[in-house]
Amino acid sequence: MVIRIGTRASQLAVAQALWVRDRIADRYPDMKIEIMKIKTRGDRIIDRPLSSIGGKGLFVNEIEEALQRNDIDVAVHSLKDVPAEIPDNLHIGIIPEREDPHDVIVSRNNIVLDHLPQGSSMGTSSLRRTAQLLHYRPDLNVIPLRGNLDTRIRKLHTEDLQAIIIAAAGLRRVGLSERITQSLPFGVMLPAIGQGALGLELRRDDHTVKSFLEFLDHYPTRVAVEAERSFLLELRGGCDLPVGAHAILDGTVVCLDALVASPDGKRLFRNSMEGPAHEAELIGARLARTLLDSGAQQILDDIYGTDDRRFMR
Repeated sequence: MVIRIGTRASQLAVAQALWVRDRIADRYPDMKIEIMKIKTRGDRIIDRPLSSIGGKGLFVNEIEEALQRNDIDVAVHSLKDVPAEIPDNLHIGIIPEREDPHDVIVSRNNIVLDHLPQGSSMGTSSLRRTAQLLHYRPDLNVIPLRGNLDTRIRKLHTEDLQAIIIAAAGLRRVGLSERITQSLPFGVMLPAIGQGALGLELRRDDHTVKSFLEFLDHYPTRVAVEAERSFLLELRGGCDLPVGAHAILDGTVVCLDALVASPDGKRLFRNSMEGPAHEAELIGARLARTLLDSGAQQILDDIYGTDDRRFMR
């Protein structure tokens, strides 16, 4: 049997696909596994912030189309890049154990966030990170920063930045964890929905491939991610929305912490909720409605306009 894995062509994306390939090869030594690199719209447009070009599906659409055409058998995504709504004939069939979900600071002189001089320039392309940074340190000068992991680290030195903020999981997966200056606590920076987790997307009717890959599925990660993605689905948002969430499974109880913030960080609505693991999706939706009712709806209206119903229930 041959399994064809579809992935973006970036160093991090390929590293993630190779990790999946190696796990499959260890389990099924006789199986042939092919890696197919696919360039997405998000990879092609690198001179503008994600929020300005529409964040939904920028890094997954072309890969999903290849999956629907049967050009590949499984797509390996960073789950934080996958919109809450995906095509009906596809599903996130497998979610392996999560890597470190924290955001981290990489600074030029190894200076932590609290000690950066007033007015320091910090690079990030994420509205979520920008909003939380400005909420915590409104004096910072946040600079839009696009590009793959290597490019962003290089720009730390070439664009006169004091620091950049990126996901810990990415650095760890490409063997650059020594570059981390500081791991930001969740009290300062809630991660993106699904951050640190991989999502293996499959055709919904392809039970054969799913049966081969089920050994990779990690139940605690799946429950946590289901709560987070349900929260995002209720907001009708994508990766361009300034929202953060993190859930954990504690025994049989899932605990979800989430926020919605204005891009300038001046307004931030945050709350938490917990309940039985089998109600993970319900908990995510309930928490989203709680935040919307407490004032977060106005932030969404301001960002997308009250007439744009794509992001409203």
